[in-house]
Amino acid sequence: MNSLKGVIAAAATPLREDLSVDLDGLVAHCRHLLSDGCDGINLLGTTGEATSFSRGQRLDTMRAIASSGLPLSRFMVGTGAAALEDAVALTGAARELGFAGALLLPPFYYKGLDDDAVVGYVSAVIKRVGAEGLSLYLYHFPANSGVPFTPKAVKRLRDAFPDTLLGLKDSSGDLQYSAQLARDLPGFDVFPSAESAIGKAAEFGFAGCISATANVTAPYAQTALSGKTPQERASALEQAVHIRSEIAKFPLVSAVKATLALLSKRTDWRRLMPPLTELTASQSASLSSALAGTALSVPA
Repeated sequence: MNSLKGVIAAAATPLREDLSVDLDGLVAHCRHLLSDGCDGINLLGTTGEATSFSRGQRLDTMRAIASSGLPLSRFMVGTGAAALEDAVALTGAARELGFAGALLLPPFYYKGLDDDAVVGYVSAVIKRVGAEGLSLYLYHFPANSGVPFTPKAVKRLRDAFPDTLLGLKDSSGDLQYSAQLARDLPGFDVFPSAESAIGKAAEFGFAGCISATANVTAPYAQTALSGKTPQERASALEQAVHIRSEIAKFPLVSAVKATLALLSKRTDWRRLMPPLTELTASQSASLSSALAGTALSVPA
């Protein structure tokens, strides 16, 4: 049985002053997330700024996590890239290193691609990597990629590679899209990208959620999913959604890192890879004030 279920954090990536990945810091952060309520971790996704790193940097980061002693059965890793051979190399490495899944973006430079082109691209990645032992998830984020995984394309790929294509992360915010896939493709694991989806998981058949804000909402999100009573679950869900709503008023990756800096009192958490930029002083003050009114222990 696939172990990637439940509350999965799209982990932020700590950076050193020279903008290299703080590998020790990332291992420590992932360990904290797993002990803080996360069932799993999405390494090197959008929140992890993956596409701002070179293939070599991403491979080094994957190897650091793989050699850390952390349970790779609870990790999926982003392997999408603009270049086919980069995506192939990263996806193959995810399998060889023992990650539970590889999360693949569509080709994201050329726009206006039809389903045939998207299906052809994913098929090429699978065939070049080799389907044996490969656990692949699609990453639907049309606002960033400009290229959707349409329901028809997903079904074609699932039909073609039923033992390889295990699920999809949906960052579109369209719960009806996620619900349609979960309904039409039994056994296909669909993960919306916000904690609010936890409240709909049983109704719509979601496998969980993969959320940027789970970097800080994990205890509440986990209670919302597995709390003992309906009241406990509802209260925790309200807390998680409230925290996310305040963070999402600002550029999301920058705000997640700013929140981690506030909680840890480590200003280095604020660093981002260009072209992303830190929150301004005014934005940081507003975020801190807003979070002080949530369940997080952030001083105003």
